[in-house]
Amino acid sequence: MAAKAFKVRAGPGGRKYGLAAGSLAELLRKASLLEPPLVEGCRLGCYEDGAQVSEEAFRALPEDAELILLRPGEEWKGYVSEIERFLSAFSSCSSGVVHAARGLLSGEEAPKRCKLLSDLIQNLNENISAESRKEDEMWFEGVESRFKTKSSYMRHSCESRIRGYMKEVGAYISAVPPALQMKFRGIAEAMLEKLKLEKYNGFYFDRKEETKDRLCTPEGWFSCQGPFDTEDCSWRHSINPYGNKESRILFSTWNLDHIIEKKREVLPTLVEAVKGCDGKEIDWEYFYRLMFTTDNLKLVHIVCHKKTVHNFGCDRTKIYRKRKTGRKSRPLCSRALSPRVQLSKMKQKTDGKLPKNKMIKKTPPHS
Repeated sequence: MAAKAFKVRAGPGGRKYGLAAGSLAELLRKASLLEPPLVEGCRLGCYEDGAQVSEEAFRALPEDAELILLRPGEEWKGYVSEIERFLSAFSSCSSGVVHAARGLLSGEEAPKRCKLLSDLIQNLNENISAESRKEDEMWFEGVESRFKTKSSYMRHSCESRIRGYMKEVGAYISAVPPALQMKFRGIAEAMLEKLKLEKYNGFYFDRKEETKDRLCTPEGWFSCQGPFDTEDCSWRHSINPYGNKESRILFSTWNLDHIIEKKREVLPTLVEAVKGCDGKEIDWEYFYRLMFTTDNLKLVHIVCHKKTVHNFGCDRTKIYRKRKTGRKSRPLCSRALSPRVQLSKMKQKTDGKLPKNKMIKKTPPHS
């Protein structure tokens, strides 16, 4: 077997060495010589999880795998467990650390050290598990008394954003020719009715909600999904607005960013669909998903919210519904069917899901 390169750490906390070997026995012999005297009973384990490496597992190890040499009596459960052990020990004496940090902060003048100390104090003062006002009164400072739990306030925060998008739809009627405004208004009313049924999608921010569409963990941690034109966030931004008052306020600067822009693309395309309706049935649910759901929304840290033209367009094959054979079309834009009746019929069917973040690249205009 050809020799492969490995990274071998000489025991917990020991130095790391680069070694090459073609067999487990050869690698173990070389590793055992790193810290004399050589003793019997040494073994090699994976640095990540501490699993002992067998001859069969050795052959499947990738190039540059990181291993740890364990002498008799030494134990290693992986670097992840070491991080957890450190954090657990750190948090168990958090009150003492906070007291000491505040003492240092009171006499500190260097801005960078002040920032580090204040961040440390803030993080250690988090009361993430608390939910009610009685459990965490500081979190609710400045929050209306009608909100009794953190989850109810966070749900309201999300609902407010979605309501704002709905107001933009209603206000856009001014861009529609007067003769077609009734048709546009019918679509807007259908969207509003669906939003009411879905309680304005407030579950996105509610950690108590049992749904896969929730944007946070059960503990309340949110992760930035990255700019509109990337798959994820390279900065790994995260925040838990359930933790303390400052995090709650900072979370308000995070954005629900439309990948296909609502003002530059979604709403203008909806108006075009109304103008070109001509007896066809507008698929208002497609526009609904683009405006109000995570099919077209990404939660992003303010740093990842790019204020540039997105250059993504609506899928023109989805703006009208396909007619079914043997069934007369009853276009929504003719208002022959009320929004409530349409919703009743719609609820009897399975909503067609728009593929996640699916979009059409817009062709730039010719100069």
